[in-house]
Amino acid sequence: MTRNDICEEILWKKSDGLTPYPDALDFMATRSRQIHDGTADPVVWLVEHPPVFTAGTSAKQQDLYNPHHYPTYEAGRGGQWTYHGPGQRLAYVLLNLSQPNGTIPPRDLRAFVKGLETWIIETLSRLGVTAFTREGRIGVWSFDPLTGEEAKIAALGIRVSRWVSWHGVSINLDPALDDFDGIVPCGIREFGVTSLRRFNPALSMEELDRALAASWPAHFGSIPREE
Repeated sequence: MTRNDICEEILWKKSDGLTPYPDALDFMATRSRQIHDGTADPVVWLVEHPPVFTAGTSAKQQDLYNPHHYPTYEAGRGGQWTYHGPGQRLAYVLLNLSQPNGTIPPRDLRAFVKGLETWIIETLSRLGVTAFTREGRIGVWSFDPLTGEEAKIAALGIRVSRWVSWHGVSINLDPALDDFDGIVPCGIREFGVTSLRRFNPALSMEELDRALAASWPAHFGSIPREE
């Protein structure tokens, strides 16, 4: 896709501070209905949350340990248990999937998930981190520079209501990695988690956000327009 093929803008909304998780659920539920009804535009919303564990539709109770007694929420998205907390960038992607979005054909959930994965991988490449997906594993992975082992650096979880997407992706910039010990992340016991700070201690959230915006158009066909 060339720049000449990109003719639309998408609202790029960023919230400072820590957004309570229930507030995010309320916003996404309302906005997804409005997008379906044609009364609001699609949006990518960048947030951070206080420490929480969220359960996807496949979450198993035995995979939750929660030694710090963080709040837990039913997210309504696909997937299993996920941790969110300060230092982790959430990008909630609310798109009308009934129409094409860049390289994503209409109503093609597989292509949409692949688009999210390649968006993350390109974003991390811009930051000097090689990342990849693995067959049979959810999320985006890299080789942890401290252990040399494969570890998850980003997670995906989506919900689609009347062909409008909500939820999205999370990328570990510098969260408290020990907090992931409170769950079996995405039901995968064999591998750990890592963060961008292990690759580059000086990397900022602003740099990550710029990389996300710069990588978006080639995959989703619209140019980010900050609110």
